[in-house]
This record gives sequence, structure tokens and C-alpha cells, in this order.
Amino acid sequence: MFLEVKHENKKGWIEVICGSMFSGKTEELIRRLKRAEFAKQQIQIFKPQLDTRYDALKIVSHEGREIISMPVQNSQAIQLLVNVETTDVVGIDEAQFFDEGLVDVATYLANNGIRVIIAGLDMDYRGMPFGVMPQLLSIAEYVTKVHAICVKCGNLAYVSHRIKDSKNLILLGETDAYEPLCRQCFNDVTKNER
Repeated sequence: MFLEVKHENKKGWIEVICGSMFSGKTEELIRRLKRAEFAKQQIQIFKPQLDTRYDALKIVSHEGREIISMPVQNSQAIQLLVNVETTDVVGIDEAQFFDEGLVDVATYLANNGIRVIIAGLDMDYRGMPFGVMPQLLSIAEYVTKVHAICVKCGNLAYVSHRIKDSKNLILLGETDAYEPLCRQCFNDVTKNER
């Protein structure tokens, strides 16, 4: 656990935005960060180095909204780069790709009076909890689950179904590799894959 410094007048907390691909997680993260920026709050934004789908430095939503970020290799880099004395808000995208240390880092930042906004996939392409996300969901004060629309039936999507042939847990892709499906359609499509 990291050293915790208490600030009398700063109150921190953790917000997690989760859901399947194409549900608007990054769009919501950017919206919240832009509002904080508009309010003249000091923000720092991070994403995993491996996420280069749209841009090496920016966080970019599927809809094309973007905000500058700092790509980092692991959660400890976030800890080292955040100035707890001057930063009001920290944004972290694609949290499922970070190591388990992200839980300690988010807790440390929140305990030091920083609003921590984290976005990530809550489930992988198999419909299983993804990486560090379950732990982050359990320590967050605020959780927002957003939903895509199932491309098969139009109900709320449950999972990002992989349509590209690969068994790797991490496979960066867009509509060429994934489609949002509801629980029933996911079960129908994958019953022969299990």
C-alpha cells in the first residue's frame, strides 16, 4: 500500500464507468474530464501504452471525441506522475489493461483528495470479468454501467463478442473484431464455441 497523505480541504473519490465495447465508456470519461477542465480544475489523464488504436497520445472515443493523455506502461507510472498537491482530477481509460496495482494507486489518489475517474471493459470477449475491473468496481463510490445495443436483436448489449478468430485475451480491434450482443444472442452465438 502506498503512503497516504490526508488533505484537510480536498475530498477524493473513485468513479468507474464500465460496459461493453461501443457502449460509450470513453465518450462518458471524456465528457466528465472536459467538464472538470471547463471548471478550471487541474486534470491528468492516462491510458495504457498498448492502446494505439486511434492515437498514440490521445484518448479517442468511437464517436471521434478526443482528449490528450499520457500513455503509461503500468499503474505505478500513474502514481509517480500525479502531483497530489496540485491535481484535482485523474482520468484513466482502458483500465482492464492495467495491472492489479491500479487498485492501490486509485485508492492512494482518492485518499489524497483526488477525484479518480476510471473507464474500462467489465467483461472480456468470453463474458468473464476482465482484469482489475472487478476490484475497481468494488472500491468505487460511484459506478456507471453503460450499454451498447445488441447488433442481432436491438436489446441492451451485455458483452463484446469477438468475431475475429483469436484466443488471445487481449486483441485490440473495432467493429472488424467485436460486436455488442445481449445475453441471449451471445449465448446463442457461442453455444457451439464452448
